Amino acid sequence: MNHSGFSLGDFFRAARDRGEPLVLATVARTLGSTYRKAGAQMLIAGDGRAAGLLSGGCLEADLMERARAVLAGTPVVVDYDTRSSDDVIWGIGLGCEGAMTILLTKLVRAHDYQPYTFVEDCRRRGIAGNFALVTQSTSPVYPLGAAFRSNAAAALPAGVDEALHSTGTLRAATTVETEGATFLIVPVELPPRLLVLGAGPDAMPLVEIAGLMNWHVTVLDHRPAYAVAERFPRAQRVALNPAADLPRELQAVHYDAAVVMSHHLLSDQAYLAALAEHRAIPYVGLLGPAPRRARLMQELGENSRGLDGRLHGPIGLDIGAKTPETIALAIVSEIQAVLANRPGGSFRL
Repeated sequence: MNHSGFSLGDFFRAARDRGEPLVLATVARTLGSTYRKAGAQMLIAGDGRAAGLLSGGCLEADLMERARAVLAGTPVVVDYDTRSSDDVIWGIGLGCEGAMTILLTKLVRAHDYQPYTFVEDCRRRGIAGNFALVTQSTSPVYPLGAAFRSNAAAALPAGVDEALHSTGTLRAATTVETEGATFLIVPVELPPRLLVLGAGPDAMPLVEIAGLMNWHVTVLDHRPAYAVAERFPRAQRVALNPAADLPRELQAVHYDAAVVMSHHLLSDQAYLAALAEHRAIPYVGLLGPAPRRARLMQELGENSRGLDGRLHGPIGLDIGAKTPETIALAIVSEIQAVLANRPGGSFRL
């Protein structure tokens, strides 16, 4: 298998534009310690190219061989069990102490590449949605691999229909067993939306790293020489925008995180004032040393209370960052930790 290095979205869109069939591999069930959990997906092309990972790279070669058969035939379910030393008989030798069931289904132009077209549309538009896949079946009504979407009407058992249409409330993949079939209902994981306020040179690695993580990034700056889309190829939008106009932007678009890094004191003050009023953004990061943060908070006065519990400044995790690239890594890492409600510490005991 040749991993493409592309994100799932980029890989999918390129294949769809060419009319190329794909195999969608979906984790249907896990037991014990596994690399990915139920609902995780990867895409496989007939020539061996792929995007996404379901293991540390050990299962994928076997999945490729099975994917070729799926492209020529029907969906299949594959079980991998690495909970004992006997897994060496697979020629895999993962030693992960877990088991995984994976469903392989075909995506083709004739069926509009569903359900993955729906998944990508939800992510692009930032709209919550769920999809369902039949992962086991003895039912002629709901055959193995059948797919359903929360935006499309379908005759489904009551429990499945209720779970499928619980958009915005389903937090993790769940299964419903009914009428001779097992339905895996998966919420579409929406990418974080990051607002970068300031388009200086040090913003470029930040946008690059966030883009590699498939985050949706918007870059705003009041300086025409900096607000240039070509400087930020992984950003969804780059715009020339005076700092005073930020309230209008925040009313129009939902963001999960904002980073203030214009290096211009008055602009940063205006950005922070708008963010203090708009309390729906859980993470606000401020680049610069603690004395600069203190000065800006003093200038904001009582309005600074709107940033309590949300402002991170100096920004980023303490990883010894000194270069623009390592500082960007520290910032993205802190945002990831905050949005995941994790402390951002080491796993080491």
